[in-house]
Amino acid sequence: MSRFVRASKYRHIFGQPGKKEYAVDNVKLTNSAWDTNMLAASGRYLSINWLSSGGGAFAVLPLPSPFKPLPNNLPWKLPDIIPLARGHSAPVLDTAWSPFDDSLVASGGEDGNILIWKIESNAFEGWGHEKFEPVDFDPVARISASPKRIGQLLFHPAANHVLASATGDHTIKLWDLERSDDPRITLGGHGDTIQSMDWNWAGTLLVTTSRDRKIRLFDPRASTDAVRVADGHAGIKSVRAVWMGQSDRIATTGFSRQSDRELAIWDAGSLDNVRKLVVDQSAGVLMPFWSDNQVLFVAGKGDGNIRYYEYENDNFVALAEYKSTDPQRGLCFLPRRALAVSECEIARAYKVSGSIVEPIAFVVPRKSDSFQADIFPPALSAEPALSAAEFFNGKKAAPNVQNLETGAIAPSSNSFGPGAAAPAPTPSYTAPTPTPAPKIVEPTPAPAPAPVRQESIPSAPTKNGGALQENSRLTRLNSGATFSKPPTE
Repeated sequence: MSRFVRASKYRHIFGQPGKKEYAVDNVKLTNSAWDTNMLAASGRYLSINWLSSGGGAFAVLPLPSPFKPLPNNLPWKLPDIIPLARGHSAPVLDTAWSPFDDSLVASGGEDGNILIWKIESNAFEGWGHEKFEPVDFDPVARISASPKRIGQLLFHPAANHVLASATGDHTIKLWDLERSDDPRITLGGHGDTIQSMDWNWAGTLLVTTSRDRKIRLFDPRASTDAVRVADGHAGIKSVRAVWMGQSDRIATTGFSRQSDRELAIWDAGSLDNVRKLVVDQSAGVLMPFWSDNQVLFVAGKGDGNIRYYEYENDNFVALAEYKSTDPQRGLCFLPRRALAVSECEIARAYKVSGSIVEPIAFVVPRKSDSFQADIFPPALSAEPALSAAEFFNGKKAAPNVQNLETGAIAPSSNSFGPGAAAPAPTPSYTAPTPTPAPKIVEPTPAPAPAPVRQESIPSAPTKNGGALQENSRLTRLNSGATFSKPPTE
């Protein structure tokens, strides 16, 4: 054994669950077998796919913290009947929160509809009181997106009110929630069910995985077809993809032909496989979550543990593992701008197991009480860099980032995001001029990848078209109007 230990400021990271009374009990998770994360988090709220009769629904809860009791004096054990976001005629399959409005959430269901909801903070007053009468939330807008199910939803990281949906007819549709009656862009070419999708840092490129075992890279404003297609993991089970921050690398999780669970790294410019690692031989689908600390969190459905790896030199180095005897059915992570930096919390997961949602803080231990700038790089802010109209007109802008110590917001340094050397650049939407266009300075490329090899990770140290129908006026979405709970008599 080597006497030398690899230097890393994240080497001692550990998972810290909250106290029992800081969790949420009596959660009635949907019994749908659709492969999504089951829950999603904004900086203020948590949405959970809910088990309900008479159509689909999801619950919205104030955000639990691993460091303090639930807000709004909510009981840690929920009442049997709580307000739900109802409106789908079939089970809700996925929810997604706007990165620029912590109270705006979209839901997609088996009925082929996308519903947009605005959550008001006073909706949680009176929960658990003896005379409490729950009043369900109402949607502000409805999109009839597909004759088949809506499997995944994803907001754009830089442009406000731009939403991507993956439909059961094997297409991805991009919507302008402000004014569009139809999808602005429809991406095709998938041979089977779409399993995951993720934007790059600046939202200029979109990566998808599909049941046809292909990984596809789209430049949506240049072509409705994929600009790159590559063979992915050889196994037949679900594959997930996540973009690795500002780099030109994509991480995927999947299965080998022998049913080994795998973790892989791909070059976004060519979709060449840079590295493929064997994780283990369990059966649960692996869910990857990227943190801008250069740390990848990986959790398996049905597992009780959460692994975390540090990305370095086109490799994933195992840091440690959060272990639990309670298997997770779903998992999501909190936006980094909402972390408790005073607790040296670099990431926070929300894990649903049985009837309990548990917050888990991932902490880097430090002796000093001062702000630890080296472990808190700027986080994506809640201020959009583009409007939906600007995005669909071809404008590019880096997402705004927030200093986690001062709260100051500024554009991120990478003007066009990773993958600037992508095979099919987005066409210019400015009028042509006789002079040549200025040359764009590319970010320093990653080192040339070593030949692809497979290895084991070392163990850790211990309805068509779609009309946007408003329930009142869609302008309510832009004006910040919210839903008030009718007064209880």
